Order: sequence, then C-alpha cells, then structure tokens
Amino acid sequence: MGMVPLRGDETPNEIIILAYGMEKGLGEFYTALSRSTDDSELTSILTKLAGIEENHRKKLFNLFTNYSDVSDMETFESSTVSKMMEGGFTTEEFLKEHGPSLQTVVDVLNAAMMLETQALDLYLRYSQNTKEEKSRVIFYAIAEDEKAHLAALGKLMEKTYEEGD
Repeated sequence: MGMVPLRGDETPNEIIILAYGMEKGLGEFYTALSRSTDDSELTSILTKLAGIEENHRKKLFNLFTNYSDVSDMETFESSTVSKMMEGGFTTEEFLKEHGPSLQTVVDVLNAAMMLETQALDLYLRYSQNTKEEKSRVIFYAIAEDEKAHLAALGKLMEKTYEEGD
C-alpha cells in the first residue's frame, strides 16, 4: 500500500524530494485535522505532530544541500510536488476515510503510529529496491528517522494513558 513506483536508480536528490513531499503532506494533514476540532488537548497533540514533520523536513532539506547546489528553501520546495503524505494517501483521501474516527488524542496517536509505520516500511522497501548505494544509505537514514518518530509517538501514547488513569 502506498508505494510510489520507483525506477530503482533514483538519485539521492530524487529520494530526498520524494520524502520531503510526503513529510509535507503529513504535516498538512495534521494541521488540517487540528483545524477541524474544538478539543484543545487534541489540537495540542496535532500541532506537536505537525512540528515533528516540520523538523524532519528541515533535516531533509539540509541533507539535500549535501547533494545539490540549491541552498535556499524556496527553490527546493518548488521542486517538491507531492500530493501524498506518508502512508501513501492524500490528505483528502485519509480524512474522507478516517476523519470521523479521529476525534480523540488516542485515535489520532494510533493513526499517526500507523502512518509512521507505513512510512518506515516504505523507506525500507525502497532501500531494498534501489540500485544506487548512496540512495540506499539515504533511505536507511530516513527509515531510522521514522523509527525515532514512532518512539516519540509511543511516549506520547504512554503519557496519554498515564494521564487518563
């Protein structure tokens, strides 16, 4: 699910642009969802999740500058055109399918964990399918970031359950 077809010989720049677009899509999803709720706790969590995606995008941009002459964010962002968020869905598709069930902090954290797990799987599969060693290394690095996102979400989930006791 959600695996964009790749040729297998993508350059590091192409991979970073793809990943950046998906991170941007997921951040936009969290932002859109935060605007659709009056629950202040849920809005706070969604804002935090959008911030995590923003930080990952910054990290990807910095990585991109290692492989490119482009050094300004605006020029870089003009090359990242993705309607997909991590997990292989568009924001609209995911909200249409799952929006009504994303009304509590636990629901949102569960969905976020699902999306990050799918992203981890996606990047690991890409790393196995690519022929270029530099690209494989980048995919593994992005996958490691997704593992860190999952760990952060797990801590948020634990905190939510502890506060609920």
